[in-house]
Amino acid sequence: MPRFLFVYHGGKMPDTPEEGQKVMAAWKSWLEGLGDAALDPGAPVGMSKTVFSDKVDDNGGANPTSGYSIIKATDMEDAIAKSKGCPQTGNGSIEIAEIIELDM
Repeated sequence: MPRFLFVYHGGKMPDTPEEGQKVMAAWKSWLEGLGDAALDPGAPVGMSKTVFSDKVDDNGGANPTSGYSIIKATDMEDAIAKSKGCPQTGNGSIEIAEIIELDM
């Protein structure tokens, strides 16, 4: 079955430990609802840099990555359906791309 990269953009770190617990509970609930389709629950990421052949830009550009997950789905429509209920959509966005398998 195809794998899809969910790249999270936006959002913010919780302001209090209590808010952090609430946010983590929402993520845990969404991921548990995906069952074995959640191949890699992923993680938030820190400051990013965009690397070009002649320079390096700070902050990941106009819409920096804030985290990722790898989700198993039958096709793009199924991946989009699986993104429903993801806590990220409440204060950010999700970019979804199919992971292309290569024979190397």
